[in-house]
Amino acid sequence: MPSGKKLAHFLSSAGLCAAGVIVLGYGMSAGWANAILECAPSDSENFNGSSTLETGLFNGSETKIRCPRIDSPGKTVTVFERLAKITGAPIILHALVVILLALALLGSAGSILVTLYNSFSNPYQTYMGPIGLFTCSGLSVCVATLALILYVSNVYVGEMFQTLVKATEPHVKLRNPKISLQVGFFLLIPYILFNLLAILVVYLYVHAVYTRRKEQEKPTEDAPKEIMMY
Repeated sequence: MPSGKKLAHFLSSAGLCAAGVIVLGYGMSAGWANAILECAPSDSENFNGSSTLETGLFNGSETKIRCPRIDSPGKTVTVFERLAKITGAPIILHALVVILLALALLGSAGSILVTLYNSFSNPYQTYMGPIGLFTCSGLSVCVATLALILYVSNVYVGEMFQTLVKATEPHVKLRNPKISLQVGFFLLIPYILFNLLAILVVYLYVHAVYTRRKEQEKPTEDAPKEIMMY
């Protein structure tokens, strides 16, 4: 029967991983960014129109005011479909972000299974032991961090929002994008923290067990030679 301390550490780690899955799952369905861009016809320098977009990872909405010449309120945006119309960095980076987040969820699922298994068994140094948790949660942290960096790069450097507008309005000029990141993006941060805490909780238990084992071996190593000979 596992000790109460072991159960507390591994079940807490599993709970943290599960909380991370819930946070990331919600984040992937929420809004990630919005942008307001000044708009003008391609044959004019009169930027008196605008395009306002609010997007998540998969869907969003767009409101155009004289962009380039007519209004279009509340039009639905299918992110992948629009980005695919203009091949280049935006569609590649956005696809990588979604793939990385899927890998993060897979890593978290692996972490939950490993911690639950370790709560009631002793797989020691096999891949199903604490090493498995460190690997799965470490993978989740790395890919989620990379997804965060790629998304910011795509929005600010890769001009993702400009591509979304030009996918349906190729003959338009855009300038001065005002971009704001939203809750879906920022939920990556607590997701990463949950996984780091899951690793820390199990590491503290493993370190305590290792330290206690060394302390139990120490008296024999340090015993006087007379006693050892006797």
